[in-house]
Amino acid sequence: MSKQFREHQYDEINTLEEEIRVASLGRMRNFDWHNDPRRLLFTLARYKFVSKMFDGYETVLEIGCGDAFATRIVQQTVKKVTVTDFDPIFIEEIHNRHQQKWGLDAHVHNMVLEPTKQSFDGIFSLDVLEHVQQSDEDTFLRNTCLSLNSHGALIIGMPSLESQPYASEGSKIGHVNCKTGTDLRDLMKKYFHSVFMFSMNDEVVHTGFFPMAHYLFAVCCDKK
Repeated sequence: MSKQFREHQYDEINTLEEEIRVASLGRMRNFDWHNDPRRLLFTLARYKFVSKMFDGYETVLEIGCGDAFATRIVQQTVKKVTVTDFDPIFIEEIHNRHQQKWGLDAHVHNMVLEPTKQSFDGIFSLDVLEHVQQSDEDTFLRNTCLSLNSHGALIIGMPSLESQPYASEGSKIGHVNCKTGTDLRDLMKKYFHSVFMFSMNDEVVHTGFFPMAHYLFAVCCDKK
């Protein structure tokens, strides 16, 4: 039996702890919390942006979910979220951290190799495109579009090219394809008729000057 708080409004904390285990951070977010707690805040803010853009959607796919710790924020606003990653370690971890209330369909999948068998109303991919080699970029995006319903929307989020001098050494190793805001917009216009660009600094999303943005969002609709 847990110790009782002096103020009874906290009793539900004990009740929840007795019903389910205390939730743990995923291994990626645990790394952030240990090394740079602010980075966890920025990640959560990016997922909140996606959750607001996709509010009310029926089916949503996340490409490159990692540990999917922050995906729960998107689950709050859409009916069903499916997550994929090309690394089976992350998918196994998601299954191990499964909670019935926040259950996820999690699958190993590499969008460079093939589209998903199911199509979705919305797809989002945060901090993934910069890891895709330019030689694979077109295949990745074409397969993503094939995984999207005709009326669906795609959200791509990635660090800006201008931010890279300030990136950690670990991040730089995997960042092989960062872009300016203009380059990301022009790229996505090859696949969509409508592309809406947003800048982000820390946890604040805005429509400001691309070269001063640390992070970029492309919200894409009406695929070609």
